Amino acid sequence: MEEKIQKLLLRCDEVEKALSDPEALSDKKKYKELSQEHSYLAEVKEIYLRLQSAKKELQTNRSLLKEESDPEFIAVIREEIASLEEEEVETRAKLESLLVPPDPNDHANVILELRAGTGGDEAAIFVGDCVRMYRLFADKMGWKYESLSCTNSEAGGYKEYILSLSGKNVHRFMQYEAGTHRVQRVPVTETQGRVHTSAITIAALMEPGEDEKIEIDEGDLKIDTYRASGAGGQHINTTDSAVRITHKPSGVVVYCMEERSQHKNKEKAMRVLVAKLAEEQARKKHEERASLRSSQVGSGDRSERIRTYNYSQNRVTDHRINLTLHKLDQIMEGDLEEISQALIHHFHQERLHA
Repeated sequence: MEEKIQKLLLRCDEVEKALSDPEALSDKKKYKELSQEHSYLAEVKEIYLRLQSAKKELQTNRSLLKEESDPEFIAVIREEIASLEEEEVETRAKLESLLVPPDPNDHANVILELRAGTGGDEAAIFVGDCVRMYRLFADKMGWKYESLSCTNSEAGGYKEYILSLSGKNVHRFMQYEAGTHRVQRVPVTETQGRVHTSAITIAALMEPGEDEKIEIDEGDLKIDTYRASGAGGQHINTTDSAVRITHKPSGVVVYCMEERSQHKNKEKAMRVLVAKLAEEQARKKHEERASLRSSQVGSGDRSERIRTYNYSQNRVTDHRINLTLHKLDQIMEGDLEEISQALIHHFHQERLHA
């Protein structure tokens, strides 16, 4: 790892010099490529220096511990060592994740589709909890999010919720959220304190870029409009603004009732449709080019149970990488980066050995 980092640090210096060359400014495409590369390399450099600093401080504190005799000061040093050890582990994991080569799709927009599964009302409530979790994660990462469509549940939460996420490395981090998410907790409606198990499914669809748009024949679309109501039947629209689009060749159905404007609802529904058709197209290409096992590496098949959220034990377990963290409360507040970094590193290693 050290050898690879040193090469990247040298490359960082080279890119900095290239960016300061007046000729680079005259070629907008080249300048953009260099800027993106520099952004990545500068982040590698920052995290690497942070790791080196933590290791140096650890070494200093361990030396102090051997020489110190004051019990109170020994306790302070040990506390500092424990904190630095935790920082070293987290920083190393982040660096390992950064060393996974950038992918052209890293910054692609993602459409998340969350659906309540087994568990009825409790599953719908958990959809709402996860929507909040992803929004908070987006805030921490500096991403933008937009609601595309949702179906409210009478008991609270949502039967289905679709939102888009955009920003730096959004697809890199969110692609592995696809799958079945299981929750174990005592529902609010439970009178005897029994733990219930519910599940929701999540799809993570990559929105195609401007240069790879999916061509859709208008004749292949069946577009229906209907009247929609808000949560609890309130704010009932007096116009048929909700839109449902059926892509006849594939049978894919999408809808949107978020906006009061039929035009805006159609626009949002079309974004979801395009992403779904692009995913299907990519899946077929994978099957043509590779064995079934290879095509499923990191595919995020929704039939696969990927993660369990256990509230009574404040525990989250990602079953794909056998990662268990006893900080569910923090994760539900959007602290997902540790899990995401571990998944990025794991699936990169899987692809290398596939």
